[in-house]
Amino acid sequence: MTSEITLFVNPTAGRGRGAHAAQPAARALRDAGFSVRTVLGADAEDALRRAREAVAAGTGALVAVGGDGMVSLALRAVAGTPTPLGVVAVGTGNDFARSLRLPVRDPAAAGRLAADLLKGGGGRDIDLGKVGDRWFGTVLASGFDSRVNDRGNRMRLPVGRFKYDLAMIAELAAFRPVPYRLTLDDRTERQVEATLVAVGNGTSYGGGMRICAGARMDDGLFDVTVVGDCSRTTLIKVFPQVYRGTHLDHPKVTVHRVRTLTLDAPGVTGYADGEPLGPLPLTATCVPGALRVLAPADARAH
Repeated sequence: MTSEITLFVNPTAGRGRGAHAAQPAARALRDAGFSVRTVLGADAEDALRRAREAVAAGTGALVAVGGDGMVSLALRAVAGTPTPLGVVAVGTGNDFARSLRLPVRDPAAAGRLAADLLKGGGGRDIDLGKVGDRWFGTVLASGFDSRVNDRGNRMRLPVGRFKYDLAMIAELAAFRPVPYRLTLDDRTERQVEATLVAVGNGTSYGGGMRICAGARMDDGLFDVTVVGDCSRTTLIKVFPQVYRGTHLDHPKVTVHRVRTLTLDAPGVTGYADGEPLGPLPLTATCVPGALRVLAPADARAH
């Protein structure tokens, strides 16, 4: 393994924390004996091109500095390659890091952990989801949650998970359950009126909402959470339980465990890792061991 590490930085992540966080992370890596270069890019596509060039040139690791959007972009450069991905989580949601119990908003600790893991064997292999040529690490959202995600992404204030709480309240006024058609591994189709369908490789989205609380990132399967036809009153009552994962016990909630799933519903857009994938229908596949990640092997990948 080469001793050169590439920092893949979003300077605007977390209201400017991205650029600031790169410095202590780089310092921790250099103190451990690694050479560090930084990739910024003029825009997302330029940054991705530069990250792919670094991976092709044999960088020892690509370390994403930012939030889940930056991780999502980094996955497009490293998924399916032997190059490990490190994460310095300083964005809004940081759900990929949370799912792997990595440091959140502590760039120096994240840099030290990445350095220790690189010296000690290079981390662990985890699964990723794939839709077409797009990879995702946490959750594919569709329905009410994707509408909340879209509204939350357009809100500048407040920061953190609270903007998603406010976005949910705003979306409740107009939302109606929609007819879904789910095609599972065995090609059987299920038709259901649903509030949302969340496809979890990881456990959470939206800054810690554990919508797929039982998901593991190393079992080769998605946990698919289907929230049925709920009234606004039920949604408001159940919503706080999502942060604890106890919503899965509600009679309106069903969980399927599958490797492949096709989602179809009229007028619904899919989001994965907080980024838009496009309108349904979409087919998601869990790809076992698709990513080498700088996360402790003894951390339960959930």
